[in-house]
Amino acid sequence: MSTAAAIMDKNQATDASVIDAPPALTDGFQLVIDALKLNGIENLYVVPGIPISDLLRMAQGEGMRVISFRHEQNAGNAAAIAGFLTKKPGVCMTVSAPGFLNGLTALANATTNCFPMILISGSSEREIVDLQQGDYEEMDQLAIAKPLCKAAFRILHAQDIGIGVARAIRAAVSGRPGGVYLDLPAKLFSQVMDAAEGARSLVKVIDPAPAQIPAPSAVERAVDVLKGAKRPLVIFGKGAAYAQADEEIRSFVEKSGIPFLQMSMAKGLLPDTHPLSAGAARSLVLKEADVVLLVGARLNWLLSHGKGKSWGAPGSKKFIQIDIEPKEMDSNVEIVAPLVGDIGSCITALTNAIDGDWTPPPADWVNAVAARKEANIAKMAPKLMSNAVPMNFHGALGALRRVVQERPDAMLVNEGANTLDLARGIIDMQQPRKRLDVGTWGVMGIGMGFAVAAAVESGKPVLAIEGDSAFGFSGMEVETICRYNLPVCIVIFNNNGIYRGTDVNPTGKPDPSPMVFVPGSRYDKMMEAFGGVGVNVTNPDDLYRAVSEAMGSGKPTLINAVIDPAAGTESGNIGSLNPTSSVRKMPAAE
Repeated sequence: MSTAAAIMDKNQATDASVIDAPPALTDGFQLVIDALKLNGIENLYVVPGIPISDLLRMAQGEGMRVISFRHEQNAGNAAAIAGFLTKKPGVCMTVSAPGFLNGLTALANATTNCFPMILISGSSEREIVDLQQGDYEEMDQLAIAKPLCKAAFRILHAQDIGIGVARAIRAAVSGRPGGVYLDLPAKLFSQVMDAAEGARSLVKVIDPAPAQIPAPSAVERAVDVLKGAKRPLVIFGKGAAYAQADEEIRSFVEKSGIPFLQMSMAKGLLPDTHPLSAGAARSLVLKEADVVLLVGARLNWLLSHGKGKSWGAPGSKKFIQIDIEPKEMDSNVEIVAPLVGDIGSCITALTNAIDGDWTPPPADWVNAVAARKEANIAKMAPKLMSNAVPMNFHGALGALRRVVQERPDAMLVNEGANTLDLARGIIDMQQPRKRLDVGTWGVMGIGMGFAVAAAVESGKPVLAIEGDSAFGFSGMEVETICRYNLPVCIVIFNNNGIYRGTDVNPTGKPDPSPMVFVPGSRYDKMMEAFGGVGVNVTNPDDLYRAVSEAMGSGKPTLINAVIDPAAGTESGNIGSLNPTSSVRKMPAAE
């Protein structure tokens, strides 16, 4: 055979092998991972199980960080607060039916709090669910999720995974953020398609949360109302913290000279020690202000719905409200100047409108707020310096206040009854988005999920201040914290019960009161069981030293802080929601 013929024969063989080679394929597992990665999702908060186990293994192999929890509600809470911290939807993955239901509480809570989150759950096949034929963990999950989230989608075909994930991301973060449910039936994962076609089917979401500029007439109206105020007040809610418009907010406050009040998760937008902060004069400013500007704050129960005795005489106030959701306006009281738009754009517009044409609030108002604040701080100071044994809440929180002052970049997670109510006012924050707590619903059990996500997303040490009752909802996640070696220090205020540990069974029978726990419990031993550091403390000085050491070491640590069982009250701020029976008065706890 000639050389030319040999070369031709070889080329023909090569061409034939190319023609005969099977096309590269991809499947549903890979497409879900690729769609998430394409849109900047790096962390997954999960509880593994069929049908998502292989997906999670593959995601980890593809470089995603997969944080595996012991309970889906805690994984969901972690995803929700990750969304708050990053402005990207946090992603939680669960198995079907019971796993989905466990994650649903977190999804609903995320929607209520306006945290962008996507709950992705495996599910049974539609043909079996629709005929109710009794599949493994059969449930119409999409129908159940819809009333509790912003949007819910089901993906049935591999070629739709890209668009389905894109829709979920956009729904979660656009407008008022919230929770989204994404239903993935088991058969979707094993569907196979051409890899090139699969890559083309993926969607990178462009500008998922575009700025929404307020109308110029609305800005002018709001400025006119502010100019007419003699005792103006600005209230910042967690929506203002989520917006990450920190410099714009600081500029507005300092140019306007208006005193401000920060709701608990907005604390640190400006330092609580700022001269215009009215946090320590809350009762005065709510009652006496004549114009109130709400920025990312809703007039819900946390602000007494904008009415009632805490707000002074009816009709004594005018309200201006900034919110991206028009339906929020006039939800409880008349809003005389609604500003609909994103917070950054609205605050910038207000600042520009007052620049060069603004008279600061009257000095007597600013001075009155400052005087009340100083008096209240001075009144509180001796309580925070208490070194009493057993500890009360003020002495213990005074010790933790010092730790936070020394570590302003650390993350703070807080839940409980007295532990939460008092910490809100006692612990000053210096930086934004460092304080994470129970939010709008006041739901307990967010603690360990929030702590894990705070450590993962921020890379900073985390201090979780927990009531003993609140800790019980998610306490098993201390194993998760140890397994991933996260820099989390948990302090449990252990007063032996719910609100306090002194209630008794009025019948005299052996069963304890439903309000008390095992006295003298040693929660620190739980952390030791999983290889972390456990410490038991009985006085504020030792508490300060133990927490300081833990925050410096970065080691998973749990500190059992022994609190006087009689120190608590019945959830101070909401005790009125638990009316005493008109039929029979129960004996007061001694």
